[in-house]
Amino acid sequence: MAAPEEPLRRRKAGAAGLAPESPPGPGRDPAGCPARLRAGTFWLTRIVLLKALAFVYFVAFLVAFHQNKQLIGDRGLLPCRVYLRSVQQHFRGQVSWETVSYAPTVLWLLDWSHMDFNLDALALLGLGISSFILVSGCANMVLMAALWVLYTSLVNVGQIWYSFGWESQLLETGFLGIFLCPLWTLSPLPRGTPTSRIVLWGYRWLIFRIMLGAGLIKIRGDQCWRDLTCMDFHYETQPVPNPVAYFLHHSPWWFHRFETLSNHFLELVVPFFVFLGRQMCILHGALQILFQMVLIISGNLSFLNWLTIVPSLACFDDATLGFLFPSRPGCLKDQVLRMQEEEARGARAPRTRGSVARHTVNLALGVLVAWLSVPVVLNLLSPRQVMNSSFNPLRIVNTYGAFGSITKERTEIILQGTASPNASAPDAKWEDYEFKCKPGDLRRRPCLISPYHHRLDWLMWFAAFQTYEHNEWIIHLAGKLLANDAQALSLLALNPFAGRAPPRWVRGEHYRYKFSRPGGTHAAEGKWWIRKRLGPYFPPLSFQDLKGYFRSREWPYPKPE
Repeated sequence: MAAPEEPLRRRKAGAAGLAPESPPGPGRDPAGCPARLRAGTFWLTRIVLLKALAFVYFVAFLVAFHQNKQLIGDRGLLPCRVYLRSVQQHFRGQVSWETVSYAPTVLWLLDWSHMDFNLDALALLGLGISSFILVSGCANMVLMAALWVLYTSLVNVGQIWYSFGWESQLLETGFLGIFLCPLWTLSPLPRGTPTSRIVLWGYRWLIFRIMLGAGLIKIRGDQCWRDLTCMDFHYETQPVPNPVAYFLHHSPWWFHRFETLSNHFLELVVPFFVFLGRQMCILHGALQILFQMVLIISGNLSFLNWLTIVPSLACFDDATLGFLFPSRPGCLKDQVLRMQEEEARGARAPRTRGSVARHTVNLALGVLVAWLSVPVVLNLLSPRQVMNSSFNPLRIVNTYGAFGSITKERTEIILQGTASPNASAPDAKWEDYEFKCKPGDLRRRPCLISPYHHRLDWLMWFAAFQTYEHNEWIIHLAGKLLANDAQALSLLALNPFAGRAPPRWVRGEHYRYKFSRPGGTHAAEGKWWIRKRLGPYFPPLSFQDLKGYFRSREWPYPKPE
């Protein structure tokens, strides 16, 4: 009796196969496959933008937490308490509106006797908020405004350590991010607050100015950009080369010409794609992101290139970025598809006072950015263009540019110490200090740290073009090395006097550095670099030499450890 049951089961299965199909679920086409997102909405774009911006904020606050105490803290190389006091004295000793406008920072409201604590508190709060946004993809205006105020507060007391163009670029990018979000709601898809087109165009205007400014400053600047030879030198002489730069430097001449021409195309032609419709705008965003990734691979330019990717993301709508999100029922992508279907059926959110107020705020933002862009555009058109400058203390709209001139030779300052009582004795043994990333030891492989930023290493690169009189902080650093100051030494990779008495003398030596040639004699010895001494950068210094120097600048006198 068992045999006849099997055909019966098959007939039932066949009948079921002939039954009418159930209608496809929401967000699926008639074949049951996930439907494609439509172009023209930016719900997912906002999530990607916020996560990317939060990542850069996280790195920036991490750098601040690790290095602020050593650079601008109570016993830092350039204490921000001394800086704030000088600003206060400039405005007749009062904390007035002019004082705060000159250096906008919440530190005016805090107790200066514990500046290390204040700086750490600002950095940790920024780390916490940016971590939340990075993980969740949720943000509101309150959180984004808090991040902007916190970083503004650090930049405006950071002095030379925060003088890089990407600090202003992060503040402008972060300011626009405030208006990307709802006021209070914490949701990845706040249905009542669609992504503002004005903010998206603010980001597109930002990436346009960044790239065009960088291209124009090159054409108007160094002759090597016009004769296509700059890339012959760039990889070797950039502030902090990485291992890839070593090999790229030795590329054939025709490859360097191609790189330079490509750079001009991407910075002088491609930016205009953003105004030529959806497809060209998408192409613009893709090319700029690819360009930034190439720059990330070929050098340690801090978080600059990661940050430049952020406004490029505003060129993509949900249909373009949908591949980044899973297609499971109920997921973010599926929710956006439902919202698009509702909109296609004519369903719209009711007009409320909140939506009217938000629309008014966004219009005001557009007018503000347009007004503040006037001097920026005039600067772009000027043959005397300046780069990486701000025309307002809040740095809401700024000028940008990079590598307007290229150094043809790499010079380095090597700090050395000796325990010899006589610095001029022929038998005095001078030992080198090693920095975290900048070239020093000829056999040490170039570092790979982007998007992290070693601020001291970068400033040592700039200082090598000038004299120590232009960079007083380097003498302050020498004094701290004479004391084996643990806080200052945490900025270095190697202290040759670790575990023993501090040096009696410290000096700075000036060297010319060049990459060794792959396969050559020096490379065979394990050397990435070869160097030649140019002379002294600053003479041997002892504690006694520096007492008056420290006192006149109100720097805390280091105590030997």
